[in-house]
Amino acid sequence: MLIRVLGLLGGVALFMYGMQLMGENLQRVAGAKLQKILEKLTGVLAMGVTLGTVVTAVLQASGATIVMAIGLVNAGMLNLQQAFGVTMGACIGTTMTGQLVAFKLTDYIMGFVFIGYMMQILAKRSSTRFLGMVILGFGILMTGMELMGMAMRPMAQEAWFITFVTEVSKHPFWGLIFGMIATILMQSSSASIGILIALGMNGLISLETALPIMLGANIGSASPAVLASLSGTTTSQRLSLANVLYKVIGVIVAMFFLPQFVKLIIWISPDGNIAREIANGHTIFNIVNTICFMPLIKPFLNLVEKILPEQGELVPMKPVYLDENMLHTPGVAMGLAGKEVLRMGYICRKNVVFALDSLNHFNKKKVKYVLAHEPIIDKLEMDITQYITKIAYTELSEDLAEKHTDLLHAVNDLERIGDHAKTLAKRSVQIVDEPVVFSEEAKKELRTLAKMVVDVNSTALRALANSDAKLATQAVQKAQDVKEFQKVIRENHISRLSDKVCNPGNGAMLMELLINMKRVSDHSKNIAQLVRGVFEGA
Repeated sequence: MLIRVLGLLGGVALFMYGMQLMGENLQRVAGAKLQKILEKLTGVLAMGVTLGTVVTAVLQASGATIVMAIGLVNAGMLNLQQAFGVTMGACIGTTMTGQLVAFKLTDYIMGFVFIGYMMQILAKRSSTRFLGMVILGFGILMTGMELMGMAMRPMAQEAWFITFVTEVSKHPFWGLIFGMIATILMQSSSASIGILIALGMNGLISLETALPIMLGANIGSASPAVLASLSGTTTSQRLSLANVLYKVIGVIVAMFFLPQFVKLIIWISPDGNIAREIANGHTIFNIVNTICFMPLIKPFLNLVEKILPEQGELVPMKPVYLDENMLHTPGVAMGLAGKEVLRMGYICRKNVVFALDSLNHFNKKKVKYVLAHEPIIDKLEMDITQYITKIAYTELSEDLAEKHTDLLHAVNDLERIGDHAKTLAKRSVQIVDEPVVFSEEAKKELRTLAKMVVDVNSTALRALANSDAKLATQAVQKAQDVKEFQKVIRENHISRLSDKVCNPGNGAMLMELLINMKRVSDHSKNIAQLVRGVFEGA
C-alpha cells in the first residue's frame, strides 16, 4: 500500500513539474509577445475570449493569464468587461492540458524526453533551448501520468475505492465537493483533471462518476485568483468574484442537467474512451459556459459591481501587481514589474504636479499629499528592485535581460523624481512661512517652467507605458527645452538683480527651485531614453 501511495504522489509531482516546465519555457519563448497582444487586441469581447484561450493554452497556466488581465485593468488598458472576457477564455485554454494527456502517447514518452533533452543541451539559440525544455516537460508530464496509472490500477480491487466510486455515483454532490477541495489543495485544476484521466485510462472510473469531480475542480481552480486579489484593488477583487460566480453558476446548471451532459459527451467522443470523454467534458463545459455568459456579461458585471462597490481612491503602499508566484515565468513577472513601475511613475507624477501647483498657489493639502506619498515611492523602489532582481535568478532571453536592466534604471529615476517633488513641496511651505517674495516676472517664468516639466514627465511616462519611441523622442526634446529655458530664467534673474527688481536674498531659493525642476525633467528624460534604447545617467 505504501509503495502505491508513494508511486501516486511521485506521479502527481512529475505531472505538475512537467506542466510547470512546459509553461515556464513556452512563456520564455512567447510570454512577453502574448502580453502585448492582450494589451492591444481585446477591444471586442469575442476577441478577448479568443486571446484568453490562446494565451492560456500556450502558457499552460490560467492563473498567469488572469494575473495579466488584472494588471491590464489596473493600468487602464482593459476595462472590467474586456478583462472578464480574457478570464473566460483562460478557463477554456486551461482544458488543453487535459486534451493533450488524453492521447495515448505512452509508447513515445522516452522519445519526447530524449528529443527535448538533446535540444536543450545542443541548441545554440536560447529560443531553441526553451523549446527543447517544453518537449522535455511534456515527456516528464506523460511519465507522471504513466506512474499515476501504474499506482492506481490495483485500486480497482480495494474495498475503500469501490465504496468511494459507488457513493459518488449515487451522490454526485460529494464528488463535486471532493474535486473542489482536491483542486484547492493542489492549486491546479490541470493536476486534478490529469488524475481523473489517468483513472479513466485504467478503467477505474466511469464518466458519470468523473464529471461531478471535474466540475468541482473547475470551482476549485478559482482559488489562486481569489487569494491573489485579497490584498489587491477593488477591480482585481471584482474580477476574482466574477470568475468565482461564473464558475459556480455554470457548475450548478451543469449538475442540474448532468444526465443530458453525459449523453452529449458520449455522443461526440470515441466509443469506450473514458479518458477522451473526461477531457472533452472539461472542454465542452467551459466552452458552453462561456457562450451562455457572453450575452449576459453586462448585467452580470453590473451585479458584481453592486456586490463590491468602489471604495474610493486609496494608494497602497505595498506593490499591487508583483506576484511571487509568477517568478518562475519571467516574461509574465517582467510584465507585472513593468506595470508596477508605471504605477510608481503615476504616483511620482501626481506628487510633481501637486508640488509645483503648491509653488504657484500654496495648498496645504497638496503639500501634505506629497509628503504622505513620498514614503510609498521609496517603499515601491525597494520592493520593485528586489522583485526584478529575483527575476534575474532565472534564465532570461536577450529581450527580457534588456528589459530587466531598463526597469532597474527606470525605478531609480522615478525614486529620484519623488525626492525632488518632496523638496519642491517643502520649499513651497518655506516660501510662505519666511516669506520669500519673487517678482511677477520670476513667478510667471516659474509657472511656465513648471508646465514644461510636467509635460516632459507625462510624455516620458506615456512613452514608457506604450513603448513608443516617437513619444520618447518628443520627451527628450522637451527636456532639452526645459534645460534651455531654465538657463534663460537664471540670466533674467541676474538682470533683475542688476536692475534691483529682485531681492538678492531670494536668489538662493530661486536657484534651488530651478535645480530641482530641471532634475525632474532630466530623470524623466532618462526614462524616455530607455524607451529609445539609450541610457544616460543624470
